[in-house]
Amino acid sequence: MQSIAVSKSPTTAADRLLGDPLGLGLGLLAMLSMGAALYAALIYAPTERLQGDVQRIFYFHVPLAWTAYLAFFVVFVCSCAYLLRRAPIFDAVARSSAEVGLLLTTLMLICGSLWAKPIWGTWWSWDARLTTTLLLWFIYVGYLMLRSSIDDERRAARLAAIIGIVGAVDIPIIHQSVVWWRSLHPASVVLAEGGPAMPTSMLTALMIGLFAFTVVYAVLVVLRTRLELARADIRVLRRRALERAA
Repeated sequence: MQSIAVSKSPTTAADRLLGDPLGLGLGLLAMLSMGAALYAALIYAPTERLQGDVQRIFYFHVPLAWTAYLAFFVVFVCSCAYLLRRAPIFDAVARSSAEVGLLLTTLMLICGSLWAKPIWGTWWSWDARLTTTLLLWFIYVGYLMLRSSIDDERRAARLAAIIGIVGAVDIPIIHQSVVWWRSLHPASVVLAEGGPAMPTSMLTALMIGLFAFTVVYAVLVVLRTRLELARADIRVLRRRALERAA
């Protein structure tokens, strides 16, 4: 009998950098930590005396804000690295983090509106923090629109990297907006002078939520980066096939 040799497909950039064990491990950790975050926010944390149960949105709103800032900081770092090194992996991570960051910012604004209506009496106010956050949302919508409107991948990556760097300047402005301008948003209750201005149980629930949403962010970026690298591999294979055909 003749043995049939089965050739293995070449290892792609996505397989080398972000293999299945990493994605599986992060996915499992994300499910467990998010389950813990839901329990901590909805059951473990006590009901706030003045706002009631609506205050529980806080345990989702703040982690969404934190992970959105983290996402755009990653865009900033990877954009700088891409302009210096021109390595495609930096562009792939920046693009992936920008997409995830835009999703997180959208959810953060929605949660904020749901919280604002019963507390402030309005869905939206041109508060300093809200306005600067909306500006950040538009900056990264423009980032992604630019990427999709330019066919030359290298040129699109260079221009998007510049927008990613400039857009990150808005993050410290958002953070300091409650200090620099009169704002409906209260000052930070976690980084307050003299320690967190909340009970330990509330702080614990918040920390669990911060960890869970950070892991979810990591999972989404890993999956999106794998997709981006796979697309890059397909473009390379297609170009080689065309060159051989020519």
